[in-house]
Amino acid sequence: MNIGNQCCLFWGIFLHISVCLGEDYDLDDKTGLGRSFDGIGGLSGGGATSRLLVSYAEPYRSQILDYLFRPKFGASLQILKVEIGGDAQTTDGTEPSHMHYEDDENYFRGYEWWLMREAKKRNPNITLIGLPWAFPGWVGNGENWPYSFPDITASYVVLWILGAKQYHDLDIDYVGIWNERSFNSKYIKLLRYTLDKRGLERVKIIASDNLWEPITSVVFADKVLQDAVEILGVHYPGTNTVPKALKTGKKLWSSEDYSTFNNNVGGGCWARILNQNYVNGKMTATISWNLVSSYYDDLPFGRDGLMTANEPWSGNYVVESPIWITAHTTQFTEPGWMYLQTVGHFTHGGSYVALTDERGNLTIITETMFFLDVFKNVVFERSLTCFVIKGSFSIELDVDEVYTFTTVRNGHRGNYPDPPPSAPFPKSYKDDFDFSGNPYFSEAPNFADQTGVFEYFTNLTDPGPHNSTLRQVVTQRPVTWVADADQTISVIGDYKWHDLMVSCDIYMEDVHTGGVFIAVRVDKGGGVIRSTRGIFFWVYADGTYKVTNDLRGMTVLAEGLSGTRARVWYTLTLTVKGNYASADLNGYPLWKNAVLWEPRHGWVAIGTSSFELAQFDNFAIEALA
Repeated sequence: MNIGNQCCLFWGIFLHISVCLGEDYDLDDKTGLGRSFDGIGGLSGGGATSRLLVSYAEPYRSQILDYLFRPKFGASLQILKVEIGGDAQTTDGTEPSHMHYEDDENYFRGYEWWLMREAKKRNPNITLIGLPWAFPGWVGNGENWPYSFPDITASYVVLWILGAKQYHDLDIDYVGIWNERSFNSKYIKLLRYTLDKRGLERVKIIASDNLWEPITSVVFADKVLQDAVEILGVHYPGTNTVPKALKTGKKLWSSEDYSTFNNNVGGGCWARILNQNYVNGKMTATISWNLVSSYYDDLPFGRDGLMTANEPWSGNYVVESPIWITAHTTQFTEPGWMYLQTVGHFTHGGSYVALTDERGNLTIITETMFFLDVFKNVVFERSLTCFVIKGSFSIELDVDEVYTFTTVRNGHRGNYPDPPPSAPFPKSYKDDFDFSGNPYFSEAPNFADQTGVFEYFTNLTDPGPHNSTLRQVVTQRPVTWVADADQTISVIGDYKWHDLMVSCDIYMEDVHTGGVFIAVRVDKGGGVIRSTRGIFFWVYADGTYKVTNDLRGMTVLAEGLSGTRARVWYTLTLTVKGNYASADLNGYPLWKNAVLWEPRHGWVAIGTSSFELAQFDNFAIEALA
């Protein structure tokens, strides 16, 4: 909704709003302006939440990106925060590190580089943030803790920032501190020193990406730490802060927020967060976890993104209500605008904020989220021109609505033709893992790595049929905060599948401990992957095989001799119908009619028996039901 040109000189404006009962509210600058607005953003990572997006074909992939980042079109996001991949499970999957090993650097793994470039292409002014949730095992030097050797950790993070610039021409604006258990003051100071030493004085630090305390008290008492930290960033603050945080004089951000199902109720929750993070907590930036729901629905926190794009095989995506809730602020403000101090709550529920560019423009965002039944199926619709008469206007606000009153006239509800209809994962699916040279991605389409990292691999010394494969490359347990599995696993397909056949060529590289599996009916992923069940067909380099009902291998359905050894290619085939499972090795029956009762359905998976090198090729699925 627009305020007319009469509002160009707005100082001393009197806003009269009727919400159920007549209520008067003043908006003016008589007491000065409030804090500077820093933007609204989305978070890709923590973990692997944009995993399926890059697999979309054009034009649908670009359309999704436009709805997220294109100014004056959709969400028009002003901040993009990405995970600095650490080879470890960090909520819904694993993102690859730029340094699997201490002497290894590769700045083309994963999709975050591509995503940042695409965001920057659409909005050159977008703020970029990197945060590591986990680290390769060598960073911890054998410990599940990244700060015992803070100089190593600081160097690892700074190299990622330098690589972003050198290989992708991306200027990272902020870097966060991994802090699920506690933070390390020594590390923060050393990170600041290392950034400055490498010419990255412009890169600022957000700490501690957890709670207001203890970071606030420590920053308040430590002048060196205070100088090192630019932003006090918290996760899920519930729109509130603590008095001491305000006294530090630091910018306050909700550096991870939302984490809510993206239906209309979730959209209403997001509207309340965006306004009340400032009204209640004086937080000047809010970042949604997550950016886009591009991971399998049945992984933890399914559809918690601002929009849904998790069917690259069909091309279907859904522009959900949080996109348009975001647009109510982002399309009519810019980072650097100033909040008015006269912001607050409506007497009967809801809140209002007002921002100005100090050059004559004013934007007022109101939300009346009483019952969180937002929009009543009407989203981001231009309504009436609202005329200001003698510095005042009146409007009646309905319950569970968001209204924006603004002098900015170029907001736009972007629109593309409907994408293809939703469709399940194809029942017949093949991948020979022949790397096409796609610079966007180092991993096979539609696979969702849960532990370990499965990357395209080209064997230049082998011109034969297996010179291009998918290889599991993580050989040391990562530094992680979730209960990562002892085995590596990547899932794919339709969670509803129950009767099917899967086959794959496998190659164990470790002579002594090599072990590889294919699996069906895999029933869990994400941070609970350690406890997943299914039907797992294992072969080992010591010449044995095993069939288990769980990833940990505790429930054995069958076992025996297979004659398998390392550095030889084998074809594994696993078939499951009803309560019975059987398998072939190189086309010959190895075992059959193993009896199983649970689980009844789940994904297909491949993986290894430990963190070890192994290769996969000629993967195929035929789902029967």
